[in-house]
Amino acid sequence: MNHAEKARDLFREGYNCAQSVVGAFHEEMGLSLSEATRLASSFGGGMGGLRETCGAVTGMFLVAGMLMGYDDPADYDGKKAHYARIRQLAEQFRQKHDTLVCRELLRSLPEKLQKDPQPRTEQYYKVRPCVRFVETAAELLDEMLQEQ
Repeated sequence: MNHAEKARDLFREGYNCAQSVVGAFHEEMGLSLSEATRLASSFGGGMGGLRETCGAVTGMFLVAGMLMGYDDPADYDGKKAHYARIRQLAEQFRQKHDTLVCRELLRSLPEKLQKDPQPRTEQYYKVRPCVRFVETAAELLDEMLQEQ
């Protein structure tokens, strides 16, 4: 199973978008699934239900940082290169979905967006486009990792 499939399956199990992306890469990051999903738990719903940056995007950034980031505050070149990577991932996601903002990605939903998580029902999965977003984020990460 590839990372996009793992992310999709995690989302369908009830994990938020960020948890689904980070959870799909938990082994590569040296984390248990539980550790990875706890780490990403704050970023669902566009960061805690604020409907700001999409959780799939913030999850993608978190994985990129863990696998390709820098850790020396004096490493200007490493920081510069990593920020360029993040901007590239953001632009690629934006090209596929027009925006990085949760409320804009979900603008076509028939109901008003809630800040609190909604129960995962058959109807929820029928109307939510989020599966596409977690798959895209995982695919973009895989492409970037293959290039490294």
